[in-house]
Amino acid sequence: MFDGIQRRVVSLWFPRLASDRALRQRLIDGPFALTLKQQNANRIYCLNGDAARLGLRRGMSYADARAFCPSLQSTPADPVRDQQFLHILRRWATRYCPWVGVEGEDGLVLDITGAAHLLGGEPAMIVDMRRRLSRAGLSVQIGLGNTRGAAWALAHYGEGIAPSDNMLGALETLPVAALRLEEKTSVALQRLGLRKIGDLATVPRAPLTRRFGPGLLLRLDQALGTQPEEITPLNDPPHYGVRITLPEPIGLLTDVMAGTERLLVQLCSKLKAQEMGARMLCISLRRVDQDQQRVELRLARPLRDPARILRLFERGLAEVAAGFGIDQLRLEATQVETLPVQQISHVSDRGKDKLDDLITRLGTRIGLDNIQRFLPADSHIPERSFLIAPAAYSEPQNGWGGATPRPLCLFRPEPITGMGPHPPRRFRWRRISLTTGRVTGPERIAPEWWLEDENWRSGLRDYWRVETTQGRRLWLFYTPQNPGWFVHGEFA
Repeated sequence: MFDGIQRRVVSLWFPRLASDRALRQRLIDGPFALTLKQQNANRIYCLNGDAARLGLRRGMSYADARAFCPSLQSTPADPVRDQQFLHILRRWATRYCPWVGVEGEDGLVLDITGAAHLLGGEPAMIVDMRRRLSRAGLSVQIGLGNTRGAAWALAHYGEGIAPSDNMLGALETLPVAALRLEEKTSVALQRLGLRKIGDLATVPRAPLTRRFGPGLLLRLDQALGTQPEEITPLNDPPHYGVRITLPEPIGLLTDVMAGTERLLVQLCSKLKAQEMGARMLCISLRRVDQDQQRVELRLARPLRDPARILRLFERGLAEVAAGFGIDQLRLEATQVETLPVQQISHVSDRGKDKLDDLITRLGTRIGLDNIQRFLPADSHIPERSFLIAPAAYSEPQNGWGGATPRPLCLFRPEPITGMGPHPPRRFRWRRISLTTGRVTGPERIAPEWWLEDENWRSGLRDYWRVETTQGRRLWLFYTPQNPGWFVHGEFA
């Protein structure tokens, strides 16, 4: 109790949260279940009311469920999306009170102290909650009490509103499992004959503490209100958006850039406070005729430097049709990434910044995904010793880490004439007669047996670096199991 007002808590339990979410997207008549692979077997993760009425239950194998109910329809479960949906429901529940927290994987807890009268009292609030959730296709059980524990117990085992002056009377007929106990503790209490909360409340406390520890009586006291239990509301994620409404319409590029600069300074201050950087920005320009122009900017690296971002916005803003004028600008960072504060160094890193800005400028024209770079890969096979990745989503790395160098130019193996395991003294390649000057090798490379590669099914290769008297530096290999010579690359 605080400030003379009795604390009141609501618990919302969604027993079929996962299946209800799936059925909101795809309406199915009849028994339906979500499956999840557990312990090398597909098991029932969540099911709808029709499936539950046929005797199916959570945790049973999917094969047994199909044997009981051949008409059962199912799809794979997605626990990540279920949690995202629960957080959406948490935001919805703030219409009733500001203090809303998540209770486990399928519940919400609301501190409605001093808020129920806004909807006509507690019964009217509960009716409104149930009506709105039912209209959204969600099954819900609701409990209301003085404490978080009491509300949870009523939602899971009793459903109802507990009077504010008699918590024990509202809970005494509920099973001891309603105190949020571990299953082994609940079973042990039932073996002792303590099946109801009322039975537990009348037993001397000292023997219970010696046998079960202090956690059992703590849960009982939390439910009855003699021990406090806080509700921690989840904060909404920060919103990285700013806007400015102009007293007079503007149309010149210089004016639009000036307005954008003011917005960037505010937005980058928010990003810096959260140690985040913008990866994608979108500026919306509202014209006086209510039409909107949008300019999107995708950055090669997360940034929060207003001056650098403003220069990158210039090309897109120059193409905006101002019409009779622009009276509102709204800037939003639609995609952000972590960008921790770094120690200032005397070594300048302007070269990397210029490269990132160049990638961004080119990306606005041809797309960031089309600007790619080569990265080394951990493989001795020449064709597998590199990766091609978008430059905007990768960092440059050092060269290949092997003991012997690799040519910068690789191509499909091209056969040449030669006899024996040593490089030929003279050979013809691409209609050019070449004479061997200096050779280095061999380097034997074996196929990677765990990979299927048609080009390497011929077996081992002995690679040689050959410097010709004509100035060409080639990479040749010899196949001992099927004698033959090939040119595979050229050194710069």
